[in-house]
Amino acid sequence: MAVKRTGATPAQPFNLPSPHYRSGAVARMVRMPVSTLRIWEQRYKVVAPATTPSGHRLYAAADVQRLALLKQLTDHGHAIGAIAALSAEQLQQVASTHVSIAAGARRPPVAAAASSATPQAAPWRLVVVGAALAQRLQRTAVARRLPRPAQVIAVFDSLAHAADAVRAAPAAQNLPIDLLLWQAPSLQAGALAELAAAVEAWGARRAAVAYRFAGAAAKDALAGAEIDVMREPQDDDALGAWLAALEAAAVRPDAVPATVPLHGDALWWLAADAAPRRFDDATLTDFAGLSTTIACECPRHAAELLLQLSNFEAYSADCAQRSPADAELHAYLQRVAGASRALFEAALERVAIQEGLMLPAP
Repeated sequence: MAVKRTGATPAQPFNLPSPHYRSGAVARMVRMPVSTLRIWEQRYKVVAPATTPSGHRLYAAADVQRLALLKQLTDHGHAIGAIAALSAEQLQQVASTHVSIAAGARRPPVAAAASSATPQAAPWRLVVVGAALAQRLQRTAVARRLPRPAQVIAVFDSLAHAADAVRAAPAAQNLPIDLLLWQAPSLQAGALAELAAAVEAWGARRAAVAYRFAGAAAKDALAGAEIDVMREPQDDDALGAWLAALEAAAVRPDAVPATVPLHGDALWWLAADAAPRRFDDATLTDFAGLSTTIACECPRHAAELLLQLSNFEAYSADCAQRSPADAELHAYLQRVAGASRALFEAALERVAIQEGLMLPAP
């Protein structure tokens, strides 16, 4: 279909690739009257849609995404005249700033509140085998998950070096070590003996292994020896949640029923209570609707999954109260849903920043 682009200088006719949308459909997608859309085009030149020979305006996907961002920003108080000339990248930067500020405002100042109400908690003392993992422990996304500060006493590149260091300096064994944390690129069947030697040398109260590749026999041997084992998470929030679960289990060993597995790859995060919901149903529904205006459907899918998890969490809590015979099972399901929901909330925020979408205020 031969069309031309509107604008000050007439363009040569060309064939448009699909999809393209008419003004009525675009107005519904970005949730504004068609009259407002026309004013934005004519007065502020926000987009330059193509036109057919019959005069119908046709908007490309990039036009729709730009209009959606402009609509979101004006809803948050920006004047259209002040942002109409910004590029797509600049608009996304403004939107990302809104997301980051809103996310920071939603996070309760737990550490500050706790420090003002109670004495400073003693640090969680760790010996880490694996320099890369030790560096990750210093990242903000990991540290903010921990209920108390992590103090890395020593870092080694192998379990043998960790054990030898104590033998060379026996006084080091007098330091109270809460956790010996081993980053294992490859976990083999003989790993238990090496790990046990390092744990004994340091007198560590607990040991945990974050592996990258492992066989079933090696994992089973470590889990059978009461050692927490899991595949190393690539996401810092997930790593922080796992460490928080280990710390909570050490402080409150009875926090989780014995029927809930805390070892191996399964459900390592259940020892920590899930945080309260950050987004209600209306907020998630609104956010899911935003993603229909962009090519990537991940924002919509993530919001819909989060909505289902939140509702299942509430459903399980209700079942736990109504069915005393199955209360333990339903409480377990509630914890699973709550922990999963908390991870998906962090994922939704990351998707929003990546796509330049603003999360509606909760």
